Amino acid sequence: MLGQEVRAIAPDSTEQVEININKDDIKDPKKAALLSAILPGAGQVYNEKMWKVPIIYGGIITTAYFVEFNNRRYQIFKEALTIYRDDDESTDNIFPNLNEDGLIRNVDYWRRNRDACYLIFTAIYALNIVDALVDAHLSGFDVSNDLTFKLEPSVEPTYASRNAIGLSFKIQFK
Repeated sequence: MLGQEVRAIAPDSTEQVEININKDDIKDPKKAALLSAILPGAGQVYNEKMWKVPIIYGGIITTAYFVEFNNRRYQIFKEALTIYRDDDESTDNIFPNLNEDGLIRNVDYWRRNRDACYLIFTAIYALNIVDALVDAHLSGFDVSNDLTFKLEPSVEPTYASRNAIGLSFKIQFK
């Protein structure tokens, strides 16, 4: 049935319905997820959604920059705390305005920021895989112009011999 054109006539109509199913249009979700796991963005290329690749790499590069930035600040304050705690008079404190509590707060702050960036990096990587998987699952979904949504007033009878007035949401397949 894949790669073929199917024609059917509805029982209550003389109208023909055409369904085109092309094997190339349907993507394998496992393959898309595996490609994205191996190389971020490869699943999106496989799904023919190349416009998503710069977004993925922009997120990865930005997060990697902030991981490096926060780690550099963390290392500086960690070294300053080590220098502050040693009893050697020949070493100078790089932050003379901060006491031990201030240095500890800064070490904790920059380490927390670095670790949060690692979590964001992991989330971007996971969302890349999930996006490729979902996009491949939906590749065979028909998104044609033959679908109509209507919202119109409706009157429905109820059991208490009254009528209920409301809105009706109708989907029409042409």
